[in-house]
Amino acid sequence: MKRILFIDRDGTLIKEVPPSYQVDSFEKVEFYPNVFEFMGRIAREFDFELVMVTNQDGLGTPSFPENTFWPAHYFVMKAFENEGVHFSAVYIDKTYPKDNASTRKPGIGMLTSYLNSDAYDIANSFVIGDRITDVQLAKNLGCKAFWLNNDPNLGGKEISDSVTELENTIALESTEWSKIYEFLKLGLRHVVHERNTNETKIKIDLNVDGSGKASIKTGIGFFDHMLEQIARHGKMDLQITVQGDLHIDEHHTIEDTGIALGEAFAKALADKRGMERYGFALPMDEADAKVLIDFGGRNWLVWNTEFKREKIGEMPTEMFFHFFKSFSDGAKCNLNIECKGDNEHHKIEAIFKTFAKAIRMAVKRDPMSNYLPSTKGVL
Repeated sequence: MKRILFIDRDGTLIKEVPPSYQVDSFEKVEFYPNVFEFMGRIAREFDFELVMVTNQDGLGTPSFPENTFWPAHYFVMKAFENEGVHFSAVYIDKTYPKDNASTRKPGIGMLTSYLNSDAYDIANSFVIGDRITDVQLAKNLGCKAFWLNNDPNLGGKEISDSVTELENTIALESTEWSKIYEFLKLGLRHVVHERNTNETKIKIDLNVDGSGKASIKTGIGFFDHMLEQIARHGKMDLQITVQGDLHIDEHHTIEDTGIALGEAFAKALADKRGMERYGFALPMDEADAKVLIDFGGRNWLVWNTEFKREKIGEMPTEMFFHFFKSFSDGAKCNLNIECKGDNEHHKIEAIFKTFAKAIRMAVKRDPMSNYLPSTKGVL
């Protein structure tokens, strides 16, 4: 069965032109950065059928005459054809939002022929667009969305609620066409991992290729804050929920979270082809932190730092070593951690931030490479 990329035009292939949002002259045509390079690669390297789907409010009315639209549109289409990008069909809805037409995105009225045909694999197809309505279109079609989110106004409650409801539909949120190509070439490193013992029940949702979103609930406030640093500075999406025996002490919760998080990384990074493998990073304020990491398949920890305080927040400082040792064991990675400084809070926060940066460097992939970073031929 054939897979489809349903691709929006304005804001996706070419730039939006506020305030009218009408591309009605050649002067208003500006192509999205790097779109030719990566759309060209997608057209050459994958077997997706390309379908353009666009809303053009009031096209054909006095406020948007068709004779101003078509010359610029044909120019855009010809530019893509010259780069080897051919659309099998172009669907243009001319209605206004107030018309509530079934043909207007996110309505699927223009696309029912694809849903009613056994020739298409809609579940493994994608919508590519810049608006939340494009994501809603993907949900209505029953596929996933690549969201080129360039909207600085996303933050109102209504919009935020819509994004939350559509999280399972968004395969990738980015502003770059290169990331869409990388996703199609390499796939998303996203795992859900659970680790349950008599002492702790842990669930981790890890997206290594995320955007820095975090939801951490371990029952230990300072530990939550440190784990959030991994997500934020490592540019990964991380959800961790822990039910641990905190009525006894913090040991099992912290240690088992380290093991489970390491195991999640081991699963997500099972295929290391094209990956950097190594990461290193430095310095918070007066604290000088160094973290070296190697996702090479062997666990080892070098820990060269000391703390003068017994606790930071509710977290015993002796447990920092145990957390990173547990992570190293679970992820099967080498870790070399060193930190000097005067403020104990700054020192451990610097370590976690540097750890995140080192991970980000190590997990970076080159979609143009199928190279395994090892002379052994296996990792």
